[in-house]
Amino acid sequence: MKRAVVLVLDGVGIGELPDAEQYGDKGSNTLGNLARACGGLALPVLQRLGLGNISAIDGVPRVNSPRACFGKMAEQSAGKDSTSGHWELFGLITKKPFPTYPHGFPPQIIAAFESRIGHTVLGNIPASGTEIIKKLGDEHIKTKKPIVYTSADSVFQIACHTEVFGLEELYSFCETARALLVGEHAVARVIARPFSGKSPHFYRTKDRRDFSLCPPEPTLLDCVKAAGFDVIAIGKIDDLVGHRGYTRTYHSVNDRECVDLVLTALRDTVQGLIVANFVQLDMDWGHRNDIEGFKNGLIEIDEGIGRIMNALKNSDVLFITADHGNDPTTPSTDHSREYVPILAYAPQCTGKDLGVRTSFADVAKTIGKYFNINGIKHGEDFFDCLTA
Repeated sequence: MKRAVVLVLDGVGIGELPDAEQYGDKGSNTLGNLARACGGLALPVLQRLGLGNISAIDGVPRVNSPRACFGKMAEQSAGKDSTSGHWELFGLITKKPFPTYPHGFPPQIIAAFESRIGHTVLGNIPASGTEIIKKLGDEHIKTKKPIVYTSADSVFQIACHTEVFGLEELYSFCETARALLVGEHAVARVIARPFSGKSPHFYRTKDRRDFSLCPPEPTLLDCVKAAGFDVIAIGKIDDLVGHRGYTRTYHSVNDRECVDLVLTALRDTVQGLIVANFVQLDMDWGHRNDIEGFKNGLIEIDEGIGRIMNALKNSDVLFITADHGNDPTTPSTDHSREYVPILAYAPQCTGKDLGVRTSFADVAKTIGKYFNINGIKHGEDFFDCLTA
């Protein structure tokens, strides 16, 4: 009865990649810089697993006998977004970066979008999501024009007040944009950004939805499902894999809730793959350069990981990793091109140094070997480290 659990700590990088300067991310180190900025991190569960053995993190020292295999992984894919990061974790390499729009979307794209939804739009600029609703929220309510914006990532974001456009109408706008943004304009994600409240105290609601490109090839999830195992997607995993490759999904953008959903999945799943994304670290704190929020979010997840470990059976395996960086200590409010940590835990095994892995896809390759399935084209497995 095999069960593998993958926890993706969204945005938790562990140091700049060699090509980080090309992305404007020289000096980024999400965990290292965060720990220094807040006087040290207290993460006892991750410390025991060996997080501090990967790289120097104030407050998380090396341990002599780490409970997990530990290392860090480089991203082979071009870019630094959630879609390419997750796809690579699931076995796909994205060689061509998704398009970005530092000056806003071309007029022909906006005109076509406006024509299809029957409304003109506001914005069409790169912006922080919280700042643009402060800036344009009142005008949006007055004119009933959706707010369109982007960022340094490959995203087309649509913000609407819940009393101006209901969720289903906002999601319909996003589906229209997703169908429009193909070919050279095939952005990685179209994102629904509903907000509520009264000016000047607008706030984004928990009903965000991502409308991602579909992976061009089968992912790890597709392969595990095709082999007859259960696949449970938690957090925003369902959005990032194009709503395929799983047998059950629990959508959430709340990290505490995602811990509880992983525990529910462990209770209800006899054998299969459980994959969870913890997005608040990135969405709520990384993008807002909120050092204190990021620190507290990690502390909360650390406690949750301890609960998840206590629910594992001796035959289970657990992987803890990330999809990119999002250093809250730098001037940038966007993702950062970084290594990501990898902690691989099997209750009956001792921790070993996995070194520096050349691809996130090593996770997919290892899980494929664990389930004895084919179809994972990229990556090198470290399965033997989990069997002794």
